[in-house]
Amino acid sequence: MKKELTKIQKNILDFLIDQIKGKGIPPTLADIANYFGYSNRATVQQHLKAIEKKGYIKKNPKLSRGIELTLEDKFFVPKPVLGEVAAGNPLTIYPDAIDTVKLPTIAKMPQDSFLLRVKGDSLKDAYIFSGDIVIVNPNLEPKNGQIVVAVLDDAAVVKRFYKKKNEIELISENPEYKPIVIDKKYALFQVVGIVVGIYRSMGKKEV
Repeated sequence: MKKELTKIQKNILDFLIDQIKGKGIPPTLADIANYFGYSNRATVQQHLKAIEKKGYIKKNPKLSRGIELTLEDKFFVPKPVLGEVAAGNPLTIYPDAIDTVKLPTIAKMPQDSFLLRVKGDSLKDAYIFSGDIVIVNPNLEPKNGQIVVAVLDDAAVVKRFYKKKNEIELISENPEYKPIVIDKKYALFQVVGIVVGIYRSMGKKEV
């Protein structure tokens, strides 16, 4: 089994993946040092040696860009799914993880963000389908038109958000569903986060 990475090792690995997968070439030691603010390349060497020892990369010391990613399955990390969120009628959000999903390490998870599984088809025209995993950032203020996760009467929904003078409208992306209209002062309504990403496994189809 692979060993767990430290936070800085994971950050460096994410940078390597981003450069190799995104630009097609590995970064140099200088690139890594500049990106992370290291004045000494020896520090970068130490981190790369530790990452290599844990089995995530392979280094060729004779090449300036001699960093190779190893087995692809090592670039997926398990993340807890905290509950189901309704794209349709509201569903309960559970206090503990109900499942885990393996996200690629290149997937960006903002600080304090969490995962929920979508249930229902009310956002199908926004290409969010039942069974998808949404990444929710609780640290952003919702803006009109954004897709949010909200708690309404102790149940969680995922909808497009619109704030009006005295009301909040939660809009579906499916003409079969009517908007949910809530008074701005309604005590049992709260936006808990903004959907900032979606992950879909092509291996399984939600029934």
